[in-house]
Amino acid sequence: MFKRMKEDMDVVFEQDPAARKYIEVFLTYSGLHSIWSHRIAHAFYKKKLFFIARVISQVSRFFTGIEIHPGAIIGRRFFIDHGMGVVIGETCEIGDNVTVFQGVTLGGTGNEKGKRHPTIKDNALISTGAKILGSITIGESAKVGGGSVVLKDVPDHTTVVGIPGRVVKQNGEKVRRDLDHHKIPDPVADRCQHLQQEIDELRAEIAKLKEGNSNVDNSL
Repeated sequence: MFKRMKEDMDVVFEQDPAARKYIEVFLTYSGLHSIWSHRIAHAFYKKKLFFIARVISQVSRFFTGIEIHPGAIIGRRFFIDHGMGVVIGETCEIGDNVTVFQGVTLGGTGNEKGKRHPTIKDNALISTGAKILGSITIGESAKVGGGSVVLKDVPDHTTVVGIPGRVVKQNGEKVRRDLDHHKIPDPVADRCQHLQQEIDELRAEIAKLKEGNSNVDNSL
């Protein structure tokens, strides 16, 4: 147990440049507290002591601002940065080395039964305010941009941004697990720029046609 707790704190030092001392991380990082509370709640949940499990998860939510359903399955070295407003649903499955920022929702899309929450594979990064909804899979080393809404599967080594989420990088170099989650391409802005370029070209063509017609009229 203590090895796992130390491993969790080591991840904080790897991911958060503001972390200074173990005692500071141990006492003040709500993401760690929510993960540790979840492990206790999940143990009760697996023993079918659902009421006790939910009480523990709700107490943790009250103190940390992070809601993790006790039924969720979470791997090792899971890092929640800041964490306020993070929601993780009951049938969510999270792999190892996953990073989640504040305001992220890993939720369902309705009242369906069975597997209704996302599966997040190893080394994925979910940026601030992203909403991943339904029984979909976020691939290994995938990166979801801030504020994105993802409703479909995301392949491995892929970057997705926008509403709804659009793939902007795939089958390239492996996505780095760093904190530069704001440096992600904007497909909407790129499309607008492309449309503006086409408009400029059309205007140039129209100007040429008008000039040509004017020359013909003058010659007549």
